[in-house]
Amino acid sequence: MNKVILATGMMVGLAYGTEFFIAWYSGVSVEQFVFLNRAFGPYWWAYASMMSCNVIAPQLFWFKKIRTSIVSTMVLSIVVNIGMWFERFVIIVTSLHRDYLPSSWAMFTPTRYDVGDYLFTFGLFFTCFLLFAKFFPVINMAEVKSIVKSSSEKK
Repeated sequence: MNKVILATGMMVGLAYGTEFFIAWYSGVSVEQFVFLNRAFGPYWWAYASMMSCNVIAPQLFWFKKIRTSIVSTMVLSIVVNIGMWFERFVIIVTSLHRDYLPSSWAMFTPTRYDVGDYLFTFGLFFTCFLLFAKFFPVINMAEVKSIVKSSSEKK
């Protein structure tokens, strides 16, 4: 599990670097502006949070003490999930707040409908998860293996 998160952090960092390289190498001024606006524009804090959570935080798994601790693994997995949320935020909000027409440039402020939609996704997830847990109970795979092993030895 830890190696997967570490490799994911490295791959995500490579993807972000590739995005930067393509924006620079293409020579297209609009593409360069979009990237520079994401990194250094008014929403730089979201971009910095995304990079910190998705690229820098998983690098802590290089240390064995962190890699073998259940608590630190849980905390870092939550940090990566927060980083993935910031990635969606950066993609959507920075794309909408600087359109092709300067007359449509505006800062994003969430409305109550935006917040309600966000809270709805949590409610839907937990409802579906709890319904799944009720109708398809969670069974420990180690217990199933021991039961199958003991029943095959009796034959």
